[in-house]
Amino acid sequence: MRGTILRLGLLTMLAAAPALADSPGGRPAKVALPDGEQVYNQICAACHLDKAQGSPDGTVPALAHNAKLADPDYPVTVVMKGQGGMPWFSEMLTPAQVASVVGYVRTHFDNAYPEPISEADVKRIAAKGSEE
Repeated sequence: MRGTILRLGLLTMLAAAPALADSPGGRPAKVALPDGEQVYNQICAACHLDKAQGSPDGTVPALAHNAKLADPDYPVTVVMKGQGGMPWFSEMLTPAQVASVVGYVRTHFDNAYPEPISEADVKRIAAKGSEE
């Protein structure tokens, strides 16, 4: 119940934010968030929660202590294209923001994957997925 209330409250805040308004044509507008921590706190934490612990029932996977983050292609692909119940964010986040939030998650929440992720890496990974 607490998680549902938290998500509803956060979603209400996000819906009211001008940076998250729909753009003409019904497509999501790009979000004006400058760094990975802010992207995580404003977008990802709504489902993955504030300490990246995921949902208690496992429906939303934990990002904390997540060995899948060792390969940077995996989280970039999931953020850009979605997976399972997670939507894609390629139309909402810029490649630089994706690189920043993936880098943030890979170096926080008891994850220790310091290999940097660049905007060029995100573009390369996204293009690779389009060719398959």
